[in-house]
Amino acid sequence: MTQTTELGTAREEQGVPAELRQARIQSLVENEGFLRVTDLADRFGVSTVTVRSDLTALEGAGLVRRVRGGAVASGAPVTEQPLETAAGLAARQKSAIASRCASMVSIGDVVLLDVGSTTTAIAQALVARTELSDVTVVTNALNIALLLEPAAVAGRMSIIVTGGTVRPLQHSMVNPYATLLLERLSAHLAFIGCNGVDVRGGVTNRNVAEAEIKRAMVSASRRSVVVADSTKLGEVEVARVCHLGDVDLLVTDTGADPELVANIRTAGLHVDVVG
Repeated sequence: MTQTTELGTAREEQGVPAELRQARIQSLVENEGFLRVTDLADRFGVSTVTVRSDLTALEGAGLVRRVRGGAVASGAPVTEQPLETAAGLAARQKSAIASRCASMVSIGDVVLLDVGSTTTAIAQALVARTELSDVTVVTNALNIALLLEPAAVAGRMSIIVTGGTVRPLQHSMVNPYATLLLERLSAHLAFIGCNGVDVRGGVTNRNVAEAEIKRAMVSASRRSVVVADSTKLGEVEVARVCHLGDVDLLVTDTGADPELVANIRTAGLHVDVVG
């Protein structure tokens, strides 16, 4: 009975005018506290791009607040998640992204590895590639440096940390002093994490201090790869890292909205969708 009711509700919501749909979205978010973009798209029979546009309009009017993957009521507090919490979200997708990225690394490469749960998965995938040797990894993430330590002990990798000021929540290092080393490097590859990838907004991050390090990594690499699970596509956070044209590749997962992927490709950024 419940399934029939839900299907009936979804059919009733299809074809609703934009203004009415937005009003209903606001009411749903206020009642539920948090709703995902994908759930709203299914309910109203529209694309996730349309839902994100609705949420942007509602946020502009101060009626909801956009967060990663969805929206919360306008008065709800938004706090940064610890790295360990983020690592448990979309873990399977992040693992697929990590495997693809690790396969790009060759013997003798110098690799910049940014802070984050997806880049941590890349570090794990690099450790698993026991045939790699003479690889140098430069990172601003303390947890990644420790994770790679066994490969360093085995003589397969050299690990360099950027230095800087520690942010305990993400185990990251930021300015002052975190970009000094990066200014003197020309790495083969950089893997950059983020909180949002959007055609207009570019690559963005929730934390301003970390966004500064990400920009420096993009500048310090010959090829820069943005890693973002599908929930981050179409999202825009407060701190811009760079424009889409400033990076070479986006690696995301098969949960990504095809329309969003197509728009990003049309904007000129290559996208690798893995599953």
